[in-house]
Amino acid sequence: MSVNYILSQYIHEAMSQAVYDQLEDDTFVGRIPSGKGVIAFASTLRQCEKELRSTLENWILIGLKLGHALPVINNINLNKEPTREPVDTM
Repeated sequence: MSVNYILSQYIHEAMSQAVYDQLEDDTFVGRIPSGKGVIAFASTLRQCEKELRSTLENWILIGLKLGHALPVINNINLNKEPTREPVDTM
């Protein structure tokens, strides 16, 4: 049985939209167009991808904590209020 977590799915979908460019000094920049300010720089493409993922994760967590509206990516909406069940149903 495979468990699918919405946050992991959101990160995966956002990373699939990532755009990378090689700069004049042969370093790399990566960004996610739908995520304002989600950008990373690194000396290799692989490292840039890792930095971008880390930046994205932090951006999402801070956005959720502060109540910022996050973009809906591939029909995944993290802005919805979670539904809570009463404790006595457990």
